[in-house]
Amino acid sequence: MSTGALPMVVPAQDLPARVRIHEVGARDGLQNEKTAVPTAVKAEFIRRLADAGLTTIEATSFVHPKWVPQLADAEELFPLVGGLDADLPVLVPNQRGLERALALGARRIAVFASATESFAKANLNRTVDESLAVFEPVVRQAKDAGAHVRGYVSMCFGDPWEGAVPLHQVARVCTALRDMGCDELSLGDTIGVATPGHVLELLALLNEEGVPTNTIGVHFHDTYGQALANTYAALEHGVTTVDASAGGLGGCPYAKSATGNLATEDLVWMLHGLGIETGVDLGRLTATSVWMAEQLGRPSPSRTVRALSHKDQ
Repeated sequence: MSTGALPMVVPAQDLPARVRIHEVGARDGLQNEKTAVPTAVKAEFIRRLADAGLTTIEATSFVHPKWVPQLADAEELFPLVGGLDADLPVLVPNQRGLERALALGARRIAVFASATESFAKANLNRTVDESLAVFEPVVRQAKDAGAHVRGYVSMCFGDPWEGAVPLHQVARVCTALRDMGCDELSLGDTIGVATPGHVLELLALLNEEGVPTNTIGVHFHDTYGQALANTYAALEHGVTTVDASAGGLGGCPYAKSATGNLATEDLVWMLHGLGIETGVDLGRLTATSVWMAEQLGRPSPSRTVRALSHKDQ
């Protein structure tokens, strides 16, 4: 799947020279499927993503199967992909999940917090403060084991039950995770309501609170078609880590208004047009998403995947 000389490279001033894409399709994308994807298909998906040049691929989640049955095969899957030349973060909800992950050799761990009480209750069955208290020993034990720890913060820009989320409320959770020892934070626009000015205001506040830009990633959903615009705003601020999902897979099982993640192909098309390096082969990535769409039995929602695969028909 070749794009020839397109997109034409026209750099913009004051943007990063390189962006690291944190690929979430295999975990955040597939956890939202109505039926479980076979383990062998997941492993092949991750291998193809790595072959396309993605260097950070979130592999799975070590949660109780009752809560996310689509990822119940974490122990079986992780050894199948552990030898790949890529970082393979895994999500853990508590110390038991962490111990399972570390026992299999995982060295990049993620915990999942909420900026709002309503989502903390729906997703974690705890208050915000109770969930942070659970994460503190998890982060400490992971760091003691030499693992890199990412802290997800969901509902940073809006909540389906509470509406607008005050910036200081988001900053409080972010700084708590930083103080625990998280190496990196991912700001989640879980229901896709953010706009560029909102993104810039939150990033500025986090800097004022002592959270460096180089420890921040952004995670946008495209519910209102704003994901790329919000990403561009974050790039202007200096953010160099962007979460995306191959083929636009995913949503959120605990927030019904959350539609798909920003498609990795759409992100790569924009970044390459701006002259920003990603290390990703867009043709191979598109072929991977077309293949995965075939496994799932439906077309990819990614505009770039549809455009490029249509050209090849």
